[in-house]
Amino acid sequence: MRDLDDIQRYGFNWLRVWATWSAFGKDVSAVDAQGNPSEPFLSKLRWLVAECDKRGLIVDITLSRGNGVVGPKRLQTLEAHLRAVRTLVTALKGFRNWYLDLANECNIQDDRFVSIDELRRLREEVKRLDPKRLVTASFAGDMDKEALKEFLLTVQVDFLAIHRPRHAKSPKETGEWTKRYLQWMKELGRIVPVHYQEPFRRGFTKDWEPTEDDFWTDLEQARKSGAAGWCFHNGHQRHNPPDYLPRRSFDMSERRLFEQLDGEESAFLRRLISAR
Repeated sequence: MRDLDDIQRYGFNWLRVWATWSAFGKDVSAVDAQGNPSEPFLSKLRWLVAECDKRGLIVDITLSRGNGVVGPKRLQTLEAHLRAVRTLVTALKGFRNWYLDLANECNIQDDRFVSIDELRRLREEVKRLDPKRLVTASFAGDMDKEALKEFLLTVQVDFLAIHRPRHAKSPKETGEWTKRYLQWMKELGRIVPVHYQEPFRRGFTKDWEPTEDDFWTDLEQARKSGAAGWCFHNGHQRHNPPDYLPRRSFDMSERRLFEQLDGEESAFLRRLISAR
């Protein structure tokens, strides 16, 4: 509850929760590998959505087939993936404050991969069960025009969920990419919001650790170019074995999120709150 208090205090209005999450010896997935309900975690997800609804917070609920690196692979068949969609929509249909990311970074060519046709089938199933539910599918990297066309016109996502590249030049490129997407969508005849659902973060690579200024630049580039949303992304220290501490939002079983943020992340939050 204190993390939710802080999320609101800093001015954030949405948070991302995976329905398939297993890390650091803990599996807290709301659905199992075949898409069936997994308790008590499905009920806990429902509780979280309800708490966020009371606060006016949006919840991004994400599915992933996984790649075996963090927890086991799952939802490896279309039928299992469809079953997971049915499980979540049925359990949470009464709440309007959440949307569904059908497949995290679905374009990556490993066990996470979900084809365009499968994404279309999954979206159709969501809309059959709950016609007004917002649906997306997250994309790793900068999307070219052909991929954009498939997501817009074949899958028919309600908005783009882009995971921009994570390198030192990335923050200053976000504005141009936003304008490019909006122009391409205009040419294709369908315009949807651009959401930067999972940008760079600290602890991801040895080659570049983003600073307070990088977070701020990326946020401002997104905002000023017309993007609809931006994420303050955080996670574990990939190159700090064996414990990979701090784990931040990837593991809050022992310490809450805002107690795990480092100096640069905390400085960005102070800057954010002073600018409100």
